[in-house]
Amino acid sequence: MKILVTGGAGFIGSNFVHHMVKKYPEYEIVNLDLLTYAGNLESLRDIENEPNYKFVRGDIADRPFIMQLFEKERFDIVVNFAAESHVDRSITDPGIFVQTNVMGTQVLLDASKAYGVKRYHQVSTDEVYGDLPLDRPDLFFTETTPLHTSSPYSSSKASADLFVLAYYRTFGLPVTISRCSNNYGPYHFPEKLIPLMIIRALDDEKLPVYGKGENVRDWLHVEDHCAAIDLIIHNGRVGEVYNVGGHNERTNLEVVKTILKALDKPESLINYVTDRPGHDLRYAIDPTKLETELGWKPQYNFDTGIAQTIEWYLTHKEWWQRIVSGEYSNYFEAMYGERLK
Repeated sequence: MKILVTGGAGFIGSNFVHHMVKKYPEYEIVNLDLLTYAGNLESLRDIENEPNYKFVRGDIADRPFIMQLFEKERFDIVVNFAAESHVDRSITDPGIFVQTNVMGTQVLLDASKAYGVKRYHQVSTDEVYGDLPLDRPDLFFTETTPLHTSSPYSSSKASADLFVLAYYRTFGLPVTISRCSNNYGPYHFPEKLIPLMIIRALDDEKLPVYGKGENVRDWLHVEDHCAAIDLIIHNGRVGEVYNVGGHNERTNLEVVKTILKALDKPESLINYVTDRPGHDLRYAIDPTKLETELGWKPQYNFDTGIAQTIEWYLTHKEWWQRIVSGEYSNYFEAMYGERLK
């Protein structure tokens, strides 16, 4: 079995590559990543010499390149993590989100159709559903919840999902989609909430919290997410969407206070800042379909997961310090430059 993982140098993608390389030594795992600001090959340093792993640098929106890659490799499964994913960046520059998240997905779909891929899996987000009111804790996103996007980022992801389902309906391409809640865990890029708060708290810097910190997110440990995708690509029903949620709802302020308590830092570091435009209030996923059809259950609750994550950042300071300083971007050249000449 040969599997293409796009965006495999990003946060969730790199964790998934680790998961697959270690669990399936008989598979070939090809990691395709453009290495934009959030792609970091140092996250894969411990497996880069494994015989069942290979890295390829490239852009999913580059049609000639993608077609040549599919012609050469003849993938059995494609798992598409590659995406621009930071909401604030999508507000500043929506165009790149359309280019990568929509156009790039369409190129991958065309290549998968042309070369007979047995399963195309799209990694999506619960943000395509919009948000839920804070005063209705009984409401959850299901796979039949209408799409109702709030940001250019979520709009681009919803558009990609619709293309994926259209290729199933129109061309019979064997597809699946997963929509996950907020992930956390190792190798999380430092501009995201949890690693940002950990790193700034360690340096006794102010912690920027949007609005009053009341926005609620359902936190999913990245390893639980990887296990879910593994199940879906092997056993999920073609043409179906599966929601992946952690049953771990917390307000942003609760998350920040949990981090401060674990690091023995004062809450006076919290600094409330002007809220993001169109900031979604609450995300909460009902993963019943995934649990009943495929037997998935999360292995982490938030208390154990966040403690493990904080410990990981404390013991892997070199990893995130190189990102903060910008040095991580030199790793590709140091590791692969001579090989590619």
